[in-house]
Amino acid sequence: MHAAPVNVRERRPRLGPLGRRMPTTRLQIVYFVLGGFFLTNALLGELTGGKLFALSPPAVFGFLPGEIVLSIGVIPWPIVFITTDLINEYFGKIGVRKLTYLAVGMIVYAFLVLFAAIQVGAWEKSPVSSEVFQTVFGQSMWIIVGSITAFLIAQLVDVVLFTTFKRWTGARLLWLRATGSTIISQLVDTFIVGFIAFVIPGKLLFTEFLRLGAGNYLFKLTVAILITPVIYLAHGMIDAYLAGDAVPPGSASPSTKSASSTASSVPPSS
Repeated sequence: MHAAPVNVRERRPRLGPLGRRMPTTRLQIVYFVLGGFFLTNALLGELTGGKLFALSPPAVFGFLPGEIVLSIGVIPWPIVFITTDLINEYFGKIGVRKLTYLAVGMIVYAFLVLFAAIQVGAWEKSPVSSEVFQTVFGQSMWIIVGSITAFLIAQLVDVVLFTTFKRWTGARLLWLRATGSTIISQLVDTFIVGFIAFVIPGKLLFTEFLRLGAGNYLFKLTVAILITPVIYLAHGMIDAYLAGDAVPPGSASPSTKSASSTASSVPPSS
């Protein structure tokens, strides 16, 4: 009697220190990797957002007069856009909400750490004085306060819009779901953060805030359109990676599951 053939793709469960099974499926790995990029870039946007810079119109929008003022925090945000849309695509509303709430928790934690660090006086030979530290990270704290509000609202708006567009289009028109949801949600995010971070503490006049908000939003709008090919590329790479998972006979491939079914594979909240 011959032994049954062994599925070479099967992997034995990895056990943690408490004997519990650790996540080993490729779908879970995708969630952790996307979540890591999401959280890291969201925090970088908060901590670096106090620095402003200007771009001349020919470099961005030639039809606009004067310079476009931007926060340096816009640099990591395209990664947040991409990961948000990909998480929404594969894990649905539940997957994005879990990471959104975790990101807010990390932002609050960063606020508390910065607040405590500002209270500690610098050593007289410290290369960074208390005043410089306060100037840089004190402004970041105002940005964090604004972002806790705006991030929650904008991310949840993005999720609702993305899901609505997906319900209308099915598996087609990924570019519409990704770009449309980002364009609207970032309009909310940009102006809420800017008002709380720069107007309330008196750093900018209201007219300057409008200029800053318009510049940041136009930048995000342009980036949202330009990164559409990147989203398609990442989508294809993830599908190819998920196709390598062991799939029992007669079951659907992980890459073809709908967002509603893959949401059940999101690691549970602790």
